[in-house]
Parts: sequence; C-alpha cells; structure tokens
Amino acid sequence: MATAVAVVALIVALVMVIVVSVIWFLVGRTPPPVQEPIIPPDHCVAVAAEFKGTMTPEQAGNAAIIVGESIRRGLPARAASIALVTAWQESSLRNLDYGDRDSLGLFQQRPSQGWGTPEQIMDPWYASGKFYDELVKVKDWQTAALGDVAQAVQRSAFPDAYAKHESAARAWASNLRGETTAEVTCVANGGAGGGGDQLVTLLARIWESQQLTIDVQDATIAITAPDITTAWSVAQISMASMAGYGLTSIQVGCLLWTHKATSIAPWVNITDTPPATATPGATPTGVAPACVPDTRVIVTLR
Repeated sequence: MATAVAVVALIVALVMVIVVSVIWFLVGRTPPPVQEPIIPPDHCVAVAAEFKGTMTPEQAGNAAIIVGESIRRGLPARAASIALVTAWQESSLRNLDYGDRDSLGLFQQRPSQGWGTPEQIMDPWYASGKFYDELVKVKDWQTAALGDVAQAVQRSAFPDAYAKHESAARAWASNLRGETTAEVTCVANGGAGGGGDQLVTLLARIWESQQLTIDVQDATIAITAPDITTAWSVAQISMASMAGYGLTSIQVGCLLWTHKATSIAPWVNITDTPPATATPGATPTGVAPACVPDTRVIVTLR
C-alpha cells in the first residue's frame, strides 16, 4: 500500500513539474518578431518580346520625354530606340549637369561643339530634339546597327559601349510608343503626389497635332485618343512620367493596372479578375470597374 501511494505521489510530482515547465516555456518565451513586408525601391519595368529593361522613376521620366519627342516629330520607333541607347550609355538617362570636359545633359552634348548653350542642353526636350536633328542626317540610320548609328551621332571614344543597352532600349521604345501594350509596370511609393498639370502639359506637347481629348477631375485624368496605339502610348508614357509623383491606377479599355506597394503589379483584364483595391474613393474590393472604350485612358494619381 505504501509503495502504491509513493508511486502515485511521484507521478503527480512529475506531472506538476511538466505542467510548470510548459507554463514557464509558454509565458517566458519571446514571441517571434513580426515580419515586415519588404518594400522594393521605386522602379519601372518594360518588356517587349525577348527585350526587357528596368528604370528608376527619374530615368523613366526622361525616357518618356525622349520617346515623346520622337512621336512629336513623326519619327519611327527605331529613332527612339537609338536615342534611348545613346542616353543610357552617356548619362544613364539622367540629366547631368557635369561630364567630360563641357559635356552636359542626357546625351552629354557639348556647348563648345555647337550643340547649344548649357541652358538649352540641360532642357531634356531641347537635347532630345538636337539628337534627332543629327540622327536623321546619318546615312542608313534606318537600317544600320543601333550602336553604329549612335556612334555616328555622338563620335564617342567608346563606340562599342552602346550595344549593351539595345535590349532595354527596344523594350522601352516599343512600349512608350504603344506598339507593345500592357507591359510597362512600376512600383511608385515615393513622390509627393499630384502631377496632373504636368501630365496634361506633357501629353499636349507630344500630340500637339493630333486630337487628344483630356478631362481633368481632381486626381483623375481621362484621355480619349484617336486610335488604340496612341491610347497605349498615352497610358504607358503616363506611367513612366508620373512614377516620380505617385500613381494609383491606369486603365485602357478593359485592362487595368493598380499600384501595389510591395511588388510590380501586372495589368489585369477587369472582366476576368475583379482587382482588389484599398485606395480611398476607389472601386470597392471585389467589384470590378466598368470597361471603357479601347481608345480611352484613365489615370489616377495620389
């Protein structure tokens, strides 16, 4: 009898020890840290077939001007590709106020070589225009290798350096001109918002001789283009040029891009997948907005 009591007491003691240990472990254990979402740096990506290129918002905004000037002048996509290849190599698509000797701007043009005054060269529109002025004088510029044409314009000390930018330049030129659709996307968390007036001015400058109907309502800009290619050019130039301000969404027809803070968001067909949104004033989650005509572009900014 005494032995049985002792065994029971031992079991009870062991159980108590286990219970106390478990309680101590659970109470004293430090909870795992909350995993914060990884926020990537602001950037934009363009894809066209096997071509792909990534840019910062600053670069994308300058690319929009370079490609926009080619559209304004009625030049083909090849001209825009050559200009982008050149600016990528010369300045990394940044409007630099310094360079080798007196070189300045996106294309590192030199006042001493007749490219213009320093003030003119530092204007991306002027610099792009001067580049195209010289480009169209190059023999066989419409068929020769992009890097060879760029070298003929620039007369660089490193003539072979342009070729490495061709894939990215072709992707961006094709997208910003609307020849490739729904393939420019951005993460644009920075910027102070706004930018509507700047976007309207930009679009009016590019398509000055064409009929764009532009309606501005607070942070929403609705643009009606004369054709689908122009609509996609408007949409993707808007994406590139407004990334530095802060984008909420862009819609063309039934395709909608909605900004996502943590990763590159794809364009989605709103008739297939109602997009989830959490933007004040935006369409409630799970309810798809209506399609608009394929020639209509709706841009919303923060």
